[in-house]
Amino acid sequence: MSIFIIVLLISLVVSMIAQGLLVAGFVMRLRGWKQELIDDRNCPPATVVLCLRGGDPFLSKCIDGLLSQSYPNFQICFMVDSSDDPSLPILESAIDRHQFDRCTIEILKDPMQTCSLKCSSLIQAIDRMRLIAPNQPTTIDDSERRVLQVRNDFIALLDADTIPHLTWLRELATALVGESIGAATGNRWYMPERCTTGAMVRYVWNAAAIVQMYWYQIAWGGTLAIKLDSIIRAGMLERWRLSLCEDTMLHKQLRAIGQKVAFVPSLMMVNREDCTIASFTDWVTRQLVTARLYHPLWLAVVGHGFSSALILLWGWTMFIAFMLQGDGFSSILLCIAMLVFQVFLTLMITWLELAIAPIVHARGESTDWNQRIPWLRLSWTVWVTQWVYTYALVHCLFIKRVEWRGIQYQVSGPWDIKMDKYQSYRDSYPKSDCSINSL
Repeated sequence: MSIFIIVLLISLVVSMIAQGLLVAGFVMRLRGWKQELIDDRNCPPATVVLCLRGGDPFLSKCIDGLLSQSYPNFQICFMVDSSDDPSLPILESAIDRHQFDRCTIEILKDPMQTCSLKCSSLIQAIDRMRLIAPNQPTTIDDSERRVLQVRNDFIALLDADTIPHLTWLRELATALVGESIGAATGNRWYMPERCTTGAMVRYVWNAAAIVQMYWYQIAWGGTLAIKLDSIIRAGMLERWRLSLCEDTMLHKQLRAIGQKVAFVPSLMMVNREDCTIASFTDWVTRQLVTARLYHPLWLAVVGHGFSSALILLWGWTMFIAFMLQGDGFSSILLCIAMLVFQVFLTLMITWLELAIAPIVHARGESTDWNQRIPWLRLSWTVWVTQWVYTYALVHCLFIKRVEWRGIQYQVSGPWDIKMDKYQSYRDSYPKSDCSINSL
């Protein structure tokens, strides 16, 4: 047997063991999703900030869920990108329908050129909602001095494609209990209504990504709560003024003040949107760019991605080479080994699906979407996803410009971001985005 085959087989076994252990640890965490929630008496005051640019397909459901929270002491700040944004009539209609009076609608004023629109919106929301009191130190403006008001203990963020259930905010508040916790986060899980190729590739990639996000403590802005005291102490406002995103650097910033990001397994939030291969590729490339810029374990992400790609490329290249040489035994052995590897990866995704389904089902949400997907198609999608992900990983290493929601940003470094030119959503006519309401 060729030494190359032996090395490849060993690499496949090592990869399966490593990935299996990581998935197993995450699944064990998911199985502990049930928790006793904080009671009304101990619920700290909260402010929810929803930044909007464009009318997402599930925006109405997102707002309905947010306005129906069972939390006793919260207010909402809707940050709308412009006065002619398509989300505004949807938002106003929902507020009128629910007759909800603990909210404000703010239009983004003077978006900063040194960060993303979402970061600009967050800073304006914190300022406008008067979450910070005068005459004390802060990071919003060096000429002003402010501190946190006691009445606002934490800020919660979500994206327009997140549909919060009744206890969404209470679950975040429960996870924030304790001095060592600075932030709490959930994660996304895709259950597309239409199982197109793009939606399935996104589903497979995300299944692998959330395991890494859990172990690397990467926060997800689609469901995220941060203590206001931690925002100030960790210098988050200064960072947001110069950043492309609001969440990925959170782990590093909180670690500097002795705090961490808590993962809340009950907050695996379902996304049922469709997308194309092209929109997914653009989206995942941007996700990788933010990890490259802001997460200290970026090299681990790169190592995992390229090692998986190398095994895939190496295995099938050797298979073809032995086929051309007429070495039937080696060809069959390699083919079986690579197929076993693909089946193993598919089983890991199935295991994750089975672990997440009870969480979603307990909220009264449908979980039978995957019954429409033949298992062989899922395994094939795993193979396709590996190639698409490899392309996106290589691309993100060299990219110097990204587009989010019709806005171009020049990326010269983590804290060297420049927005080329602001345009409202209607004027910019952006390409269809994959899922996340990223401003």
